[in-house]
Amino acid sequence: MTSEPTADDGGLLSRAAVIATAMMFGLTYSLSAALIALDLSRQNLSDLTIGANAAMHALGVLAMAVLLPRIVARLGIRRLVIVALAGAAVLLALFPATPIWIWFPLRILLGAASETLFVLSETWTNSLSSEATRARAMAVYTAALSSGFALGPLMLSLLGSGGALPYLAGAGVAAAAALLVASPRIRAPEFERPSREGPLHFIRLAPVAIGAIVLNAAIETAGLSFLAIYATKLGWSETGATSLMSCMMIGAILLQLPIGWLGDKMDRLTLVIGLAVCAALGALVWPVALMSEVATYALLFVWGGAFVGVYTIMLAIVGSRFQGSELVGIYAAMGLMWGVGALAGPVLAGAAMELTRHGLAFFAAGACLAFAASALRHRTAEDRPDGTQPGTGA
Repeated sequence: MTSEPTADDGGLLSRAAVIATAMMFGLTYSLSAALIALDLSRQNLSDLTIGANAAMHALGVLAMAVLLPRIVARLGIRRLVIVALAGAAVLLALFPATPIWIWFPLRILLGAASETLFVLSETWTNSLSSEATRARAMAVYTAALSSGFALGPLMLSLLGSGGALPYLAGAGVAAAAALLVASPRIRAPEFERPSREGPLHFIRLAPVAIGAIVLNAAIETAGLSFLAIYATKLGWSETGATSLMSCMMIGAILLQLPIGWLGDKMDRLTLVIGLAVCAALGALVWPVALMSEVATYALLFVWGGAFVGVYTIMLAIVGSRFQGSELVGIYAAMGLMWGVGALAGPVLAGAAMELTRHGLAFFAAGACLAFAASALRHRTAEDRPDGTQPGTGA
């Protein structure tokens, strides 16, 4: 891989480009998922049709997870990011201008573009950071990603979900990001050889990292689906209940920087395990905290930061262990498994809520504890007299 950029040769602008790319991944996913579903529902299509269209996004992710590690060395990160951003802009603009049946292949292509942005923004961020500041760099990345996820619903609330305007607004933001990345001052890493390994190889290579992304996706999507419902069942108003996810998202954005600072000062795998245990204990307190508005907002603010911090620090661990096209392969596998977690999370959380009204809290706590136990077993296996240093694996 080539030497990393410095502030003198466009490093600061490159960091801005990476942040824009990360935000655009979050924005394209959160905006398109809600907007397309609402549009299809408005046209009186069945839930099965809406679900089938949403599944097309996952097909695009799967295809790109297989292809990306093999093509990034040939085409380069910067060129692929520009293509993905420009492609996302064109695809979003095409939705209101095409018949419904075209939306299925469009959704596949949009999923492929999103996966490209997800994987390459993480890889690019790692290339811009040194080992001493890697966790802080990934914290900024995760905060940008979370901001992008928050921007999608915000745009819908401001622009509405009817007509072509929200699609065109999303397309305009993506096009602006593509122009930023296309600046000749932007520098991105180059890889000498493509990776020919498939996602299963990288899943076996980094099981704890894969577990972290599945955990993140499962609880994030379950929370988006059920947190407001859970709160209303405990007596919250609909307006108050819907604000809880925003509070959690703010915590996820603001607390990543101090968590990243900790990740550069202590053993990272220990921090990951500690954050997962804190998230599990915090989820168990939800049933009690939800009886007080102040306690609820305070808890969810801190809980959101701790929970997303697991993912942030895990990204730093992966970036420490892997390099070049292998790092692209790991992140592609993580992007693929994000889809698995996003599929399983709402199903399992819904089943838990059928059993008990506090099922969402118990599901979140159980998932975090299971991940913490798995990571602890991995750490114990590393800490053996063969020269392996604890906290470096993934």
